[in-house]
Amino acid sequence: MALLFKKCTNSDLNKLVEITRKTFVDAFEKDNNPEDFNTYINKAFDKNNIEQQLLNPDSTFCFAYLDEVLTGYFKLNENTAQTDLISEESLELERIYVLKEFQGRQIGKLMLQKAIKHAAEKSKKYIWLGVWEKNTDAIRFYEKFGFSKFDTHPYYIGKDKQTDWLMRFDLTNFQNS
Repeated sequence: MALLFKKCTNSDLNKLVEITRKTFVDAFEKDNNPEDFNTYINKAFDKNNIEQQLLNPDSTFCFAYLDEVLTGYFKLNENTAQTDLISEESLELERIYVLKEFQGRQIGKLMLQKAIKHAAEKSKKYIWLGVWEKNTDAIRFYEKFGFSKFDTHPYYIGKDKQTDWLMRFDLTNFQNS
């Protein structure tokens, strides 16, 4: 299976807002208080907020297409765009989501490989991410790739304080292929 990756531009803004909201709602709505969740969604995935992130030169959104059909996206942050660790040696994978109807087809794996390769091409020493401690499927997915937990941080969904695991993948021995 060959995925086509396309870096998002401002002309993709409406499609980007739609997929960011949809994938997050599909993944987490059932596990959260509706009021807190809606407050979070309306702020985090507001069109102006997403546009500001898209215009940040240290952030990259990338769509993944299978046979010209949008299947998912990921977001990478460098330098001061990183949310917790701000290091020139690292790259943050802030978001990686596959639309529900395309899950189970190895698309997440291919997107993660693309993100890791991007970090290696930029000569980063490691790539890191945050993942909700209760999202055990995602944690196992990242661990299979060699990510390991190194810390935690609070993550708020509205007023609900949750805990994210911070996980990293060391690129020192990664072969850029």
